[in-house]
Amino acid sequence: MQEWFNDFYATIAKTSLSHWLNTLPNQLDYWKKEAQHGEWPQWEKVLKNLPVTKTRHINVTNRVEIGLIEELSEGHQKQLTHLLKRLMPWRKGPFYLHGVHIDTEWRSDWKWDRVLPHISDLNGRQVLDIGCGSGYHLWRMRGEGAQLVVGIDPSDLFLAQFQTIKHYNPDPNVHLLPLGVEQLPELKAFDTVFSMGVLYHRRSPIDFLAQLKAQLRKGGELVLETLVIEGDVNTVLVPTDRYAKMRNVWFIPSCDALTLWLERVGFKNIRVVNKDVTSLDEQRSTEWMQTESLKDFLDPNDLSKTIEGYPAPLRAVFVADA
Repeated sequence: MQEWFNDFYATIAKTSLSHWLNTLPNQLDYWKKEAQHGEWPQWEKVLKNLPVTKTRHINVTNRVEIGLIEELSEGHQKQLTHLLKRLMPWRKGPFYLHGVHIDTEWRSDWKWDRVLPHISDLNGRQVLDIGCGSGYHLWRMRGEGAQLVVGIDPSDLFLAQFQTIKHYNPDPNVHLLPLGVEQLPELKAFDTVFSMGVLYHRRSPIDFLAQLKAQLRKGGELVLETLVIEGDVNTVLVPTDRYAKMRNVWFIPSCDALTLWLERVGFKNIRVVNKDVTSLDEQRSTEWMQTESLKDFLDPNDLSKTIEGYPAPLRAVFVADA
């Protein structure tokens, strides 16, 4: 585990992110000693038992496909499938790993297809993904030519899932750190910052947008994907208790309201490049995520509403300049 972070330290020491080394090692040391999830030892055991192979086939350009089925023996294939299922639930993907199709809850590739046509070319850029989950989009960003891709997410299960993929594709320029956005200093060094599916989980959305801006170099690009609601500049939904059975949804603004929030924290050239209603085909229960999913969160008699009576999930993609 320590080598994951040592490799990252060595990588950023040679970049405009070198000043992050003033705080990051202590934070990750604290995570290792004090803040790990109680199930981390079991997840770490999965990582240690993954079959070893010489992975020749790597495709992160139009999907995340690492290794071919013929690169593993039948016994190792069964072992790999068993170990991958010990890391359930798999929420963001899909992944194709040595012939094993990890059919995740979310078709994150669909979101990527909506986002990609509207953002600056990632070739040669330093990219940060805040709230990256298991890192599906990190690989797709690398597939678009990003020079360095960093994801942060405080979930240890997501870290274990990411490291499982990285076991078979040990790309030295793709990293995931078990951190929350509040642990980031003002790095002011990334060319592109992504935040997809996070804003509505933050109790203080304006502070969160300012934290995003603080990670970008001057002129860098923010790519923000979030839940929105129809309405004018003054329209913001604040759920009384839950939204789509989620307790941790605090503010869902209209596109006009969120544009104003972005302006207030200093973003420029703000544009809404996509709006899309989440479909039952994009988020659903699968063999790899067997608990409730979107269809269970909607009114069975009116799919345009959540089970609580709020408008069903509508997502928008914003692109803005720092």
